[in-house]
Amino acid sequence: MLLMVMVMVMVLVMGQNNPLFVQTYRSDNVVTGMQEDPIKFHYILHCSLDAFEEKASANSKTRDNKDSYLGLLYPTEDYKVYGYLTSTQVKLILVAQTFNAQSSKEGSVKKVFESLHSAYIDAVSNPFYTPGKKIQSKSFEKRVDQIVSASA
Repeated sequence: MLLMVMVMVMVLVMGQNNPLFVQTYRSDNVVTGMQEDPIKFHYILHCSLDAFEEKASANSKTRDNKDSYLGLLYPTEDYKVYGYLTSTQVKLILVAQTFNAQSSKEGSVKKVFESLHSAYIDAVSNPFYTPGKKIQSKSFEKRVDQIVSASA
């Protein structure tokens, strides 16, 4: 089965914790079938920044700089939060519902992050982009949507 990760929220955050891009996707609760409050995802994301800092500092001592994927930051009741840190200290955070075996899911999430990182590089390489400002590019949004759709 190809379905491995259902992305709920995709976020890019600058090193100073300023959001560059936040996109919420299908957000209905699997158990209740009810629509999730987007504020719940913002709360999860803010909490994940602390876990992100802890994991990034612990991994910086043990990992080589070739791998930016931090893996699972922490699980919640309904979702799992994953992290990826670029060489320019931009944090990529993904909140997902996952379905398959752990090894398959980790590889799938890592591929989503690598694709998103590539899309981010292309977006900030645009000469009309102002560094440190929110990314408001329709082509970037479309590319992120394609990455998320391909992961489901």
